[in-house]
Amino acid sequence: MEMEMRAREDIEMGQDVTPPLSPLSFALDDSLLLSHCSACFTPLPPHPHPPPLHPAILYCSPRCSNYDSALHFSSAEPHLLRLLRSRPSAYPHSGGTSDLRLALRFLQSHPSTCRPPPSGRIAGLLTNREKLAARLPPENPEADEIFAIIRDGARAMAAARRTRDGLDGEILTEDARLELEEEAALCLVLTNAVEVQDKSGRTLGVALYGRSFSWINHSCSPNACYRVSLLSEIETLPFSSEESPLRIVPYCAHDKETRLIESGFCSGNVLKTESQSRMCYGPRIIVRSIKRIKKGEEVTVAYTDVLRPKARRQSELWSRYCFICFCKRCGALPPSYVDHALEEISVVNAHSSCANNGFDKDTATEMLTEYIDDAIGDYLSVGDSQSCCEKLSHILTQGLLDEQLEFNEGTSPPTYWLHPLNHLSLNAYTTLASAYKTRANNLVALFSEPHGNLCEAFEMSRTGAAYSLLLAGATNHLFQFEPSLIASVANFWVNAGESLLDFARSSIWSEVCPVASLSSVAKYKCLKCSVTEKVIQICIRRHRKRETDPLHGQVQYSDFANVSNQLLNCVIDYTEKVWFFLIRGCHHLKVFKDPLAFSWFATTGYSDIWASHILSNGINVSSSSGTKENAFEYEAQEFGNSGRICLLQLGLHCLLYGSYLGSICFGEHSHLTCHIQNILKH
Repeated sequence: MEMEMRAREDIEMGQDVTPPLSPLSFALDDSLLLSHCSACFTPLPPHPHPPPLHPAILYCSPRCSNYDSALHFSSAEPHLLRLLRSRPSAYPHSGGTSDLRLALRFLQSHPSTCRPPPSGRIAGLLTNREKLAARLPPENPEADEIFAIIRDGARAMAAARRTRDGLDGEILTEDARLELEEEAALCLVLTNAVEVQDKSGRTLGVALYGRSFSWINHSCSPNACYRVSLLSEIETLPFSSEESPLRIVPYCAHDKETRLIESGFCSGNVLKTESQSRMCYGPRIIVRSIKRIKKGEEVTVAYTDVLRPKARRQSELWSRYCFICFCKRCGALPPSYVDHALEEISVVNAHSSCANNGFDKDTATEMLTEYIDDAIGDYLSVGDSQSCCEKLSHILTQGLLDEQLEFNEGTSPPTYWLHPLNHLSLNAYTTLASAYKTRANNLVALFSEPHGNLCEAFEMSRTGAAYSLLLAGATNHLFQFEPSLIASVANFWVNAGESLLDFARSSIWSEVCPVASLSSVAKYKCLKCSVTEKVIQICIRRHRKRETDPLHGQVQYSDFANVSNQLLNCVIDYTEKVWFFLIRGCHHLKVFKDPLAFSWFATTGYSDIWASHILSNGINVSSSSGTKENAFEYEAQEFGNSGRICLLQLGLHCLLYGSYLGSICFGEHSHLTCHIQNILKH
């Protein structure tokens, strides 16, 4: 019996679909057991003494300890931690303990579920056990890994529970049938649990929610998203005596809709207990609409990153949840424009300007992915930002030569080119924006006399800002065709705004280009968009008063197209005034006449466009990009104070546009909007 959730009434864009829902169970991430409170997930003060050498459960206050410690001990968590620490070889594939501890806590909190019922559900939640633990193709390495995690994890859980009860945990090493309860609970966690993240996006733990959330199905073009708030964040919000209503109702795919809507089950009475008081412990989740949802329409969220191409999405959904998505986007024939662009590759050789027919696209994608992952690894794993930038710039400007492919005598090996909107290109832009910023900061910090390195630091900083803007523009172009990308696009616009503001306010400017104070920009009013000043004042006012302003809702959501167009038109106008300056010294960026417009890129013609750009400008792509110091100072002085003000205004509008989109997705008190409010306050 397949369940889904449907809208009880018409729901407009940017509205809460559920009240804050309390978790059935939650568990802190393994890596934070010694640094964060296991009850509220907040950081602990520094230890006066070295922490214990083995995992322990720590709390920030007697209140948290009183709430959580009893469940910790009764669920057999201490025995599980000791078992996996003392005998890791006995359970080599059990994975981290977060999911296992969450499953133990769930079992202890729901003692009536001694054995999973025939329906395959526990407390109404799908275990998916038959697919996860029984029907796994042996030729799928990812499936084998999940099977091993479930097998060893269930054994470790069962052994810990038996040890808690004073029994011999070793009895369960062979008889898998005795581990049915633990196996079902672990499968339930793997199927339904969601990550809890802090403001920076770091994973703090995992949480399991009831039917009001877990019955919401996946779509690659969802009409809703969700956010998770910690207890410490909830307690700082303005109190409201009227909590948001539950605006969705369950629907059985094998039943009649009319019967469901008229039944008491559908009225929400069964689900009301899942929305508890604001003092309840644990991270709470809220579902929010990102599109207009009609009454009776199914409400969906994304279980995976929808900015990935179809093949990647389907692979992740199958390996983790054992289902194939048949949503409208995945079933489109031919593929949608967005999915086509996200995986588009061109291939050329010396004897053909374009030889796209007949090449192995999967092999080309695999080679390009391996190269880019290796380059990104240089930065994230080794910390070599310079090598990362060089490798990524190389593949973006010269493509990837397939020297392993056999080819006829007299012909050259093919070169694979990424489309500017390919998901690998987007990954490259993201990494380049961060890596160039890191290089700039390192150059300024490492030298006591920075003037000799100002040229390079200045160039690294502005190139990083340019890539941030390019990434925001590229994803915003895709967003026009696929509105469900709104959450990702909001983050990219915020990052672009921050990067541009940091560059415009950098102290490097004053060293080479003394200009008038930029304080006057705070009083500057944008003459083109009437919403800018309103949004700024509302954000600052809400930040100070911590209260909900009814005007904010009107500005945010009453006329999405009009507000978006006003902000974007200003972004376009300011971009035209500064883009030529941002891309100086970076050969790859010079091919983009406008980082916000991509329709001029033929679907398969990017390699030709880049080749023409090289020939017409006489660029030697193998030479290092750089700006000589005297040219650097001349550029900065020529750009002047008016140029910096344009940069500031561009950064401000990018930030506001990201805030606007982000508040639609996550509400006015989300991590993203609060972060932007802090920036605007200053």
